[in-house]
Amino acid sequence: MRTCSSLKPMTTLTTVTWYANPSARTWSCPRPADASAFHAGLPGYAPTPLTELPALAAELGAARVFVKDESTRLGLPAFKMLGASWGVHRALRDETTLVAATDGNHGRAVAVMARLRGLHARIFVPDDVHPASIAAIRAEGADVVTVTGTYDAAVERAAADAAAPGALLVQDTAWPGYEDIPRRIVEGYGTLFTELDAQLAALGAEPAGLVAVPVGVGSLAQAAVEHYRSGPTAPSLLAVEPESAACALASLTAGRRVALAPGRTIMHGLNCATLSTLAWPVLRAGLDAAVSVTDDATVRAARDLAALGVPAGPCGAASLAGVRAALTDERRPALAPHPTVVLLSTESVEANPSITA
Repeated sequence: MRTCSSLKPMTTLTTVTWYANPSARTWSCPRPADASAFHAGLPGYAPTPLTELPALAAELGAARVFVKDESTRLGLPAFKMLGASWGVHRALRDETTLVAATDGNHGRAVAVMARLRGLHARIFVPDDVHPASIAAIRAEGADVVTVTGTYDAAVERAAADAAAPGALLVQDTAWPGYEDIPRRIVEGYGTLFTELDAQLAALGAEPAGLVAVPVGVGSLAQAAVEHYRSGPTAPSLLAVEPESAACALASLTAGRRVALAPGRTIMHGLNCATLSTLAWPVLRAGLDAAVSVTDDATVRAARDLAALGVPAGPCGAASLAGVRAALTDERRPALAPHPTVVLLSTESVEANPSITA
């Protein structure tokens, strides 16, 4: 079995902090399947808030800045339930155990789906996942297995475990031979962008002109690219990653999908060494730019968002850190200011309690 960690790791991270693709907005793709009607039928569903922050608009030189706040999504403190619910719904047959690897949020979403369906769940986590995140997964009734090493090592263990009869691997990253469920998970994430478009219109704002997306294995960014490169608007799409785990930036710079050596970051949900095979060609063609940010920049962003009423965890705050660099840093790529800037805040502090006051 060839999983996402089977590429030969790079011995060091690239020193490049920016990547830009001037032709990204001319690329188009087919419209993905729409899961929004399915999500609307789930208990407790409501669109997550879109919060306007004039103070950030003044700082960034934009007409309007909004944060899509995923801190309360279908009862969980992160956006992951969108993908896990649709992926399980489309794939479940006669299995009795759902298996996944996670840095916290995806595994908890899979555990919730197992509980709702009356199934067992076994979740594999790397050994640096915060104890509170592990406790939250266990509270959903799942068994948690701690794996020595990185997220990619946990994926390897989960994939091997799910080979047993009666088990279904529900993973949000793809590799050769395992792509159907990850594709469904990406489709599920598309509901976030369908909501976003409708919310901007309801607020009388222009369509999104710049959207900042945190990137781990690339599935959420893939959903953003497929949504906006198949529709009537074509905003600039900015990928944001930790400096110590910038696998998209390294791949885009190299012109091929590469694996990185293990890194450490407070942005646990973005601490991924290899892009999903499904995400890579889409990001290569449709992303306008990619940037890496430091943990310190993300801590500052999280505290600033908290002061403005947005409870962003480290991964969610990465969007603001990335846009600050994109619109104010002299090293920035060719991204002009846009009338409407949208930051995706993908998790709450509860989901990843790595930032303290």
